[in-house]
Amino acid sequence: MRLTDEELEQFDEQGYLFFPGKFSPEEAALLKHEAENVYAMERKEVWREASGVARTAFAAHLYNEGFRRLGAHPRLIEPVQQVLGGPVYMHQYKVNAKAAFDGEVWQWHQDYGTWKRDDDMPEPRAMNIAVFLDDVTAANGPLLFIPGSHKQGVVEAGHDLETTSYPLWTLDRETVRKLAEKGGCVAPTGPAGSMLMFSSLLVHASPPNISPFGRTIVYLSLCHVDNHIRAFNREDWIAHRDFTPITPLDDDCLDELVAAQRQAAE
Repeated sequence: MRLTDEELEQFDEQGYLFFPGKFSPEEAALLKHEAENVYAMERKEVWREASGVARTAFAAHLYNEGFRRLGAHPRLIEPVQQVLGGPVYMHQYKVNAKAAFDGEVWQWHQDYGTWKRDDDMPEPRAMNIAVFLDDVTAANGPLLFIPGSHKQGVVEAGHDLETTSYPLWTLDRETVRKLAEKGGCVAPTGPAGSMLMFSSLLVHASPPNISPFGRTIVYLSLCHVDNHIRAFNREDWIAHRDFTPITPLDDDCLDELVAAQRQAAE
């Protein structure tokens, strides 16, 4: 999958691209089923909210076949290679949940802020690309973006170790307010199977989910292989140390698993 000149221009200006329904309902349903299997595991990679519901599952591509294949899917890998100008490796892989009623906040932050400070990633030659596994609506904790905020470079942040179960380098309210006065605030919403890609410098957050509808999104954090991290302060299943370039699979790489799931349901 290659981005058009218009899409590249939009990414440069806004810091993100949104592709509603890029994956089929069958592909999304397969991955949602796999996410539920992963969340049921008692593994150190599966982090939970204070209520006990799953918050995120790290490195699921290393212990689940569906997520392994998604982690090399050409619809995800190729546009990032195009923007970053070369081969990429998996810096981080997360299956993030916003459980119905109990999904907690993700504070305002830049991902590269954490990757730079905690992992010594030299430059922001990295980004996130994601797939919705549920319909994402205004009600169930969508991502919030401040368009254009990626052009501000690394913004001053504080290390929040208390608000949630996952530590983040977060931005204060006044900083977020000033950025939003310039760029506004948007919340991309769409059906399961939709795809997002956004700059590692884009300021973003997500609110709590108090709706009765869950929201699961898979995130691949991809980095140019020449820009790999230099510090190993975090667990290797949070910040990976395998800098091998990802070779994209065929576009139909999920079809076999979709067929197997369909057969099992019959």
